[in-house]
Amino acid sequence: MSNALLELQGVHTHIGAYHILHGVDLAVPRGEVTMLLGRNGAGKTTTLRTIMGLWQASQGRIRFAQQDITRLSTPAIARLNIAYVPENMGIFADLTVKENLLLAARSASNAARMDRQRLDWICELFPAVQKFWDHPAGKLSGGQKQMVAVARAIVEPRDLLIVDEPSKGLAPAIINNMIDAFARLKASGVSILLVEQNIAFAKRLGDGVAVMDNGRVVHAGRMADLAADEELQQSLLGLAL
Repeated sequence: MSNALLELQGVHTHIGAYHILHGVDLAVPRGEVTMLLGRNGAGKTTTLRTIMGLWQASQGRIRFAQQDITRLSTPAIARLNIAYVPENMGIFADLTVKENLLLAARSASNAARMDRQRLDWICELFPAVQKFWDHPAGKLSGGQKQMVAVARAIVEPRDLLIVDEPSKGLAPAIINNMIDAFARLKASGVSILLVEQNIAFAKRLGDGVAVMDNGRVVHAGRMADLAADEELQQSLLGLAL
């Protein structure tokens, strides 16, 4: 795909004795939200972790902005302006919201040196960040922690944002806020790859979609086309959107 920011070609991943990914082909176009769907155990999280170098691909190639990143370390991949929010959010519970964001602000040695304009923009996206700025992050609700996790991921400008199940366990009002925030991030030029189980979330936000099963991508196309085809939904996901 000529406009792909991220491409996986024939990626295999082994974790110990287990062969989890079996030749994953995936493209994330620039400036779009790509949804990665599939049943539990299909290999979605393993795909994200392999992209980030947390698990090494045993075969195949991963390219970001035309650069081969297959063998790079996780810190080196992050320095390419790729941010990852894992399913468990990775929040430091004993640190304040401010301290959590400061850890990710590479250009700032202290909170006073953080980009004020960018922080104001983040607080517009996620009002909870400003409201609980000096509160321990571990005391926040699940939805508030998710907002902090995404805010931390974008405290520095990013080209690609990768998020694993951002709506998991969240109330509908928080999900709506998250959808609006991701839409604004896309409008600002950020490309986004989301693993998601909430199909309504995927329909509202996704431009493209890839469906995984048994460690492979078994379908790739436009999210709107999948949402309109109930027979295809049933065959790929065992449900209707």
